[in-house]
Amino acid sequence: MNVENRTTKIEVPILARVEGEGALDLEITAGKITKCELRIYEPPRYFEKFLEGREPNEVIDAVARICGICPLAYQAGFSNAYEAAFGVELTPWIHDMRLLMFLGEWIESHYLHTHLLAAPDFLNYRSGIEMAKDYPNEVLRGVRLQHLGNEILKLLGGRSVHPNGMKVGGFYRAPREEEVAVLIPKLEAALKDAKDVVEWFSQLPFPDAEVPFKMVSLRHPTEYPVFATEVITSDGETFNINDYDEHFREFHARQSTALHSTTIAGEPILFGPLSRINLNFDRLPPHIQEMANATGIKWPSRNMFHSIIARSIEGYWAIERALEICRNYTYTDKPALEYTPKAANAWGAVEAPRGIQIDHVQLDERGYATAIRISAPTSQNLPCIEANLRSSLETFGLDKPDDELRLHAEMVIRNYDPCISCSAHFLTLNITRQ
Repeated sequence: MNVENRTTKIEVPILARVEGEGALDLEITAGKITKCELRIYEPPRYFEKFLEGREPNEVIDAVARICGICPLAYQAGFSNAYEAAFGVELTPWIHDMRLLMFLGEWIESHYLHTHLLAAPDFLNYRSGIEMAKDYPNEVLRGVRLQHLGNEILKLLGGRSVHPNGMKVGGFYRAPREEEVAVLIPKLEAALKDAKDVVEWFSQLPFPDAEVPFKMVSLRHPTEYPVFATEVITSDGETFNINDYDEHFREFHARQSTALHSTTIAGEPILFGPLSRINLNFDRLPPHIQEMANATGIKWPSRNMFHSIIARSIEGYWAIERALEICRNYTYTDKPALEYTPKAANAWGAVEAPRGIQIDHVQLDERGYATAIRISAPTSQNLPCIEANLRSSLETFGLDKPDDELRLHAEMVIRNYDPCISCSAHFLTLNITRQ
């Protein structure tokens, strides 16, 4: 059938390896995309509502249950919000331990995604297990690096999944020096692995797919951003996280139970590693800038498929920075600061592996939550993913067979690392032709 006379409907009832349950509806009529919607149909979890009326540390413990891949993003974001509300100034020790723990989450998440979920797409494998038959050393290297991130999380959080070591003002306990010292040789060995990962990924075949979206990230005064209160964009805007709602809006899309975010004007916004490295390249140490340039990519890049390179560069930086913190570690018997609860209205933000995690709390005079807002990067990226799907599929060629279109759509969506699970398949298709 001639493509001009063909209508193709691709209905994907289940999207696996994303945060929650969702589907993709794609319709192509007369050679044009007439419908492209990511439907997040999972019943609302009401997390924000059942956090109301709870005291600060009860909230910090509860939000770790939101995600098994990046629980610390929620804990750290809310800790920052509460500490801003109560005027708590963290000590250098507490700041370093927060950063170390968060770097563990970056390492765990980045290497899980790049090796087991993203790399198979570039190399035409259906799964990381299938890819491991031909690339056993590379896959084992990725798993080894992921486990290192989990070890860091466990050191400070008691466990790597849903850790519970963090509290408002610091931590419940400080690890002994000998516990931290165990990580040093592992981090030193990981640096070579991480460098090899960057070199391996730089040789992947990258589709040509430029994206015009506004890029957004946090901006730290002196180093690559993990924790910060300043937001910057690729349009040259700079503003405090307290002014977030003056620049972006959240809304419910008709087809989704997940919140979406755009600019006030309704334009998609891009969060995540590609935005971070593009907007904060100057914050990377010079030798890591050289490593990034040696990949052959011209930074800043607007090719979303370069996200896998951005993640690998961030992974190297995270390992190196974690090693520096561990080498300089000293034990303290005061791992947390006292604070006085009070009524407040405060924001907290961190750079989760997938982009800015921003949280807002309204508190009564006891410090108990009267209203909570959670803005996860996956939800904020949804309009961008939909727009990217349209442009990327058009560039790829809408006259391609349905199975090729499906596989390319998978690759585009997975490229955003939308809070993954361990499902064996990504898309299940029901195709109707007219």
